[in-house]
Amino acid sequence: MKKKLKITIGVVAVLLIGLAGFCAWFLSGSGSAEYYAQIDNTKVEQVDSNGGVINFKGNLPYSYTLLSYDENGSEKEITFGTSRELREGAFIRLTVMPVRGVLDWSEVQYDELPAAVQNHYSAPSDDSGN
Repeated sequence: MKKKLKITIGVVAVLLIGLAGFCAWFLSGSGSAEYYAQIDNTKVEQVDSNGGVINFKGNLPYSYTLLSYDENGSEKEITFGTSRELREGAFIRLTVMPVRGVLDWSEVQYDELPAAVQNHYSAPSDDSGN
């Protein structure tokens, strides 16, 4: 009887340690990848209220689905939410994690895009007149 109890306690301890490790990995953002896209406001949808259902993504009334590229130029269609419409033509960097999706996005300049990503876009023209 004591042997079964020790084995049960050992198995439970291993499972708890494994669960704690998974939670730490999941919440840390480790294993995330960066993708780059250009904003196209014809690809934005205004998301309606969930009608009382809990929205775990927060108050993000806009949803974009854009063709995005990783640093090697491989493409992937990515959907993410925003609190507002983004600037047409702006370049963004998306931090994406398997299972969790887009963790973060930020606007970047064309010259900050990896060379393999720049090959998919035209350099913006300088409208300053200089």
